[in-house]
Amino acid sequence: MLKDLFNRRRAVPLLGVDISSHYVKVLELERDARGYVVAAYAVAPLPPNAVVDKNIADVERVADALNLAVARSRSPLKECAVAVPGSSVITKVIEMPADLNEEEMESQITLEADQYIPFPLDEVAMDFYVQGLSESNPEQVEVLVAACRLENVDQRSEVLEFADLKPKVVDVEAYALERALQTMSPAYNVQPEDLVAVIDIGALSTTISVLQNDQTVYTREQPFGGQLLTEEIQRRYGLSAEEAERAKKEGGLPEDYEAEVLIPFRESVVQQISRTLQFFYAASHYNEVSLVLLSGGVAAMPDLAEQVSSELSVRAAIANPFAGMALGKSVDKESLRRDAPGLMIACGLALRSFD
Repeated sequence: MLKDLFNRRRAVPLLGVDISSHYVKVLELERDARGYVVAAYAVAPLPPNAVVDKNIADVERVADALNLAVARSRSPLKECAVAVPGSSVITKVIEMPADLNEEEMESQITLEADQYIPFPLDEVAMDFYVQGLSESNPEQVEVLVAACRLENVDQRSEVLEFADLKPKVVDVEAYALERALQTMSPAYNVQPEDLVAVIDIGALSTTISVLQNDQTVYTREQPFGGQLLTEEIQRRYGLSAEEAERAKKEGGLPEDYEAEVLIPFRESVVQQISRTLQFFYAASHYNEVSLVLLSGGVAAMPDLAEQVSSELSVRAAIANPFAGMALGKSVDKESLRRDAPGLMIACGLALRSFD
C-alpha cells in the first residue's frame, strides 16, 4: 500500500496530534504576514498503561485524552496529522532513473518492495519521497522508501476516529522533528553544515537525533526518562504517581527536594546526555556537535541546559519550536514557554498544513 505515509496533497489546515507514552499533545498553526502563528494548543495526560512501548494499548482511553486536549485547545480543526514512532518504520534510500514520473516510480517500487521490506506487503503502509538528484549519477534520483506495519498506522487512525477527528496524514516522528528544526534554525543560528543533536528526554526513554542540513544522520534510543524522577518523588515523599507528577510540574514539595532529589537527578540526566553523545561519536567519524537542543518534558528542568553546556563543553539550549513565531490571542505565553520543549513533534506535524 503506497502513499499512506507522506500523503502528498494540496495544503489544508491540519491539527498536529502527538501521542506519546504519558501525554497527548495537539497544536494548530496558521500563517499570515508575520509568518507562522501558534493558533491553538493543549496537552492532556494519558491514563497509566494506555500506551505501552509506543503501542496504543487502550484506544478508547487514548481517544478520551485526545478529546480533552482538543476541547482545551478550542481548535476547530477536524483533519489531523499524526506520527508513528521511528522504531516502527523501515526506511531505505534507493536510486531510480530521474526521468520516471511518479506513477512509474510507484509501479517499480511496488514490484521490487520485497527486496526492502521484510513483511508481506498487505501488512504494511508504504510510501516514497524523491529527495533529489544522486551525487554520484546525475541521471538518477535518490528516493526514500518508508514502510510501517499497518497495525501501527491503524491504531493511531482509530484513536482519531474515536475522537471524531479525521486522519489525513500519517507521518514519521523523525521527519516531523526534521520539519520543526527547519523552522527553528534561524533562531538558533544553525548553519547548513552544523551538526545539531536533538536530545529528547521523555517519560520513559531518551532519543538522540543528530541532524545536518535538516537531514537525520544518526538516531538512537535509550531507556532513561523523567519517570525515574517521578518514582523518586513518590518513594521519598509518599505520594501517588499522579500527585508526584503534579508536584514535579507545579512545585509544593518539601525544602529538601532540590538538594536531595532534583540536583542528583539532573546530574544523572547530564551523564546520560554525555553517554548518548559518546555513542554517536563512536558510531561516526565526528567527534563534536555544534549544538545540543534539549527537548521533551525533562528539558524544562531548571539550569539543565547551562549544566550540559558547562560540563560537556558544548553549546546547549532548550528546544523551542515556536521561537520566532507569533502567538494567537487565545494562547497563553507562559504555558507555551513551559510546554514548548515537549511539542517538537506536534509542531512538525502541524507544519504539514503548509506542504
